[in-house]
Amino acid sequence: MTAMVAYYYAGKNVLITGGTGFMGKVLVEKLLRSCPGVKALYLLVRPKAGQSVEQRLSDMVKCKLFARVREEDPDFHQKIIAVSSELTQPGLALGPQDVEMLCGCINIVFHCAATIRFDAPLKQALQLNVIATMQLLGLARKMQHLEAFIHVSTAYANCNLHHIDEVIYPPPVEPTKLIDSLSWMEDSIVEDITPRLIGDRPNTYTYTKALAEYAVQQEQEHLNIGIIRPSIVGASWQEPFPGWIDNFNGPSGVFIAAGKGLLRTMRANHDAVADLIPVDVVINLTLSAGWYTAVHRPKTAMVYNCTTGGINPFHWGEIEYHVMNTFKTNPLEQAFRRPNANITSSYLVNQYWMLVSHRCPAILYDMYLRLSGQKPTMMRIFNRLHKAIGLLEYFSNQDWEWKSDNMSMLLNQLTVEDRKTFNFDVRQLNWPEYIENYCIGTKKYVLNEEMSDIPVAQKHLRKLRNIRYTFNTLLLIFIWRVFIARSQMAHNIWYFVSFVGEPIVTSACTLYSYCSEHLQQFLPLQRLKWDYGQT
Repeated sequence: MTAMVAYYYAGKNVLITGGTGFMGKVLVEKLLRSCPGVKALYLLVRPKAGQSVEQRLSDMVKCKLFARVREEDPDFHQKIIAVSSELTQPGLALGPQDVEMLCGCINIVFHCAATIRFDAPLKQALQLNVIATMQLLGLARKMQHLEAFIHVSTAYANCNLHHIDEVIYPPPVEPTKLIDSLSWMEDSIVEDITPRLIGDRPNTYTYTKALAEYAVQQEQEHLNIGIIRPSIVGASWQEPFPGWIDNFNGPSGVFIAAGKGLLRTMRANHDAVADLIPVDVVINLTLSAGWYTAVHRPKTAMVYNCTTGGINPFHWGEIEYHVMNTFKTNPLEQAFRRPNANITSSYLVNQYWMLVSHRCPAILYDMYLRLSGQKPTMMRIFNRLHKAIGLLEYFSNQDWEWKSDNMSMLLNQLTVEDRKTFNFDVRQLNWPEYIENYCIGTKKYVLNEEMSDIPVAQKHLRKLRNIRYTFNTLLLIFIWRVFIARSQMAHNIWYFVSFVGEPIVTSACTLYSYCSEHLQQFLPLQRLKWDYGQT
């Protein structure tokens, strides 16, 4: 058959956790659009205050992400069934009827739900990332027609290692023992011992994701299991359209802060690989892994490192260049300053520029707001920004080597038709084009700004430029009048530059013009001589 993956999902009932999140929504959209024969998608949805699960689902399918599938099938939402659930509660807060329904019809489970807060308290991260996973595994064992269980983890679950294979590493501690130990402790005690527990991992997120992988592995004798490890998930590459993103998490918030002129400095290594992975690549791999796991039934859990660094690397220095270029051409509306962010690997240099370019302007702007009778907000915004980029520093200052043999194997298992429909070949990814679409996507889909308003935004940037030039000129005059004009040495320097230095500069410019003109004729001969000498 030419489309084995889509054929497999025809007539299947699929259970998805985290279906209203960023990756979950892309997974739902892709299944409905590329696997139109799928029978039903069951989404575990948490009710919110004043909003039922049905209302949350109705709001979700109205977003721009589903525009393509809506054109092809206006009634697509009828295949999505919301099931009220709370992952932090015993038994996932599922009613008896829902449990019976799910156990009797589900064919494949995609577990995408997790807390992605790097600074989440350990108990909270443990509850959502580990305990909820263990409860879902218990439910999966009762499912009579289950063919595959796909768990979405992270490539940084074992970030304490430099080289990471497609295997499940021994956990830092046995999950059930940790859960039992922390259950009786007060939150303040857990907070105090958290640094010692997570050890050389940077946060509770990576720590609990490693524990969750081990918990999933323990069920490999009873379930057909696949584990997907994406790196830093970013905007879509191709599907459903380039640059789709709906949140401020990870690099998206950094890009927006840089485009708004808020972010002027960030600590990162120019030469370190920025292991971004487009969300549609992750979802295409996830669906392909679901097909392969169900059909081939591997004896042990298959792990797929879904990364780009070892296949098609791109560096933080290159990202800085392309992000700045994009936002200067396609500026964001009502920018605070002109986009001009820089990255540095030096802690001291970064701290200096944070003081000069972040805190000082924030204090001055808040003073202006107070004097005009408004509530000061800029310092609070910069504090949140510093906290966000501080959480990313661990990942932006070093490299990892991920083995991706299983990802390559799975790609080779697909037919030509499936490789087009479920493309996760990152060798085809054009990074400059992707970063440009990513930045424009934050403008269109996160900030809801219209591309037709770009001329107005460009005019605003020119206004900011003029303000900056005026301020610098006035500052220079002030420094001259107050500090330099009274100094005899300053008068001597000014005399030298004006009267003695002018002939020197003029002679140098004349010599440069003469050399440039004659060197243009000489260089081809020199190049020929060099090539001949090399041969």
